[in-house]
Amino acid sequence: MNQPLPLARTTSGLAIASLVLGVLAWCMLPFVGAVAAVVCGHLARGEIRHAPPGSIDGGGLAVAGLVLGYLQLVLTAIGLFLLVAFVLLGLGFSAHFLPWH
Repeated sequence: MNQPLPLARTTSGLAIASLVLGVLAWCMLPFVGAVAAVVCGHLARGEIRHAPPGSIDGGGLAVAGLVLGYLQLVLTAIGLFLLVAFVLLGLGFSAHFLPWH
């Protein structure tokens, strides 16, 4: 009647950190939180993939952190592009109508 003990399942701390940082990237730390969420998410997925099957949970948390982080990075890049475009267009527009040019 001795049955093998089931493997203790744990949740990856990196996956939890990725999700928390991904949420913080949208609330308080736009760029830094997003980069940290992406890094932790990829590390967590590697940790889960290399662990014995079924021993580490948190794949969904890691993916959610990755999605939040990458979305924030894309929106930050678009925002910076628009800012630079508006500044350059504004400088070009004002230079065209300045009286001393």
